[in-house]
Amino acid sequence: MTRAEVPLHRRTVSVTAYDEGGGEISVEAELRDERPWVAEPDAGVVHRMVLAVRVRLADMVIVAADADMRTFPHAECPLITPVFDGLVGLSVAAGYNRAIQERFRGVSGCSHLYELARVLGPAVVQAGISANAGLRMAGRPSDGPRSTAGVLNSCHIWAPGGVGLRKLDAGWRPGAGPRPVPEVEVFEGTSSPRPPTAFQTFLDQNEIPGRSPGEPSAAEPDHPRSPTESG
Repeated sequence: MTRAEVPLHRRTVSVTAYDEGGGEISVEAELRDERPWVAEPDAGVVHRMVLAVRVRLADMVIVAADADMRTFPHAECPLITPVFDGLVGLSVAAGYNRAIQERFRGVSGCSHLYELARVLGPAVVQAGISANAGLRMAGRPSDGPRSTAGVLNSCHIWAPGGVGLRKLDAGWRPGAGPRPVPEVEVFEGTSSPRPPTAFQTFLDQNEIPGRSPGEPSAAEPDHPRSPTESG
């Protein structure tokens, strides 16, 4: 497929979190829509909107919120920003997505700020995990709730009875140890030798001069590759 040198449109959503001390973090999400083909960069910006919240780690409740429209298409657009003060009091650990749909979706809000509110939920959870991991690494007590807050039922890893919960029960703590986190059997002490790879099986089934069956080949290391090594 051929592609034009200059993009037709670019949407960028970024999220940044900060430690505010006192068991709170602030998280800021920004959405930017631009038309890169417009000669003047500022003239090509269609939307630039920011949604910022302050969160209490102990229960993952939003204690302050601020919506700011910096570039927008209609003079009346900013009139809706006070509605997003309604984020205050919501917990990102439970019922967050349903709550923001009821309060801000459709004509009750702004589609772009709603998108930022939706993005903020999982980003706040990740920021909370990062904050607590930093505290544990420093030998200080964690400010947050049980590590499953906000992630339970979010994917196959965090299904009830899934490997995430089993690893926690076996002693793993998020932010500690290597990444990717090893298989659950490693934590439960039931790990067995890895099955041979297809390449290893091929080598074992074919005579390679100077090599004994089962011996690792120089072309294949005897340890699994990390995602970055395997691309």
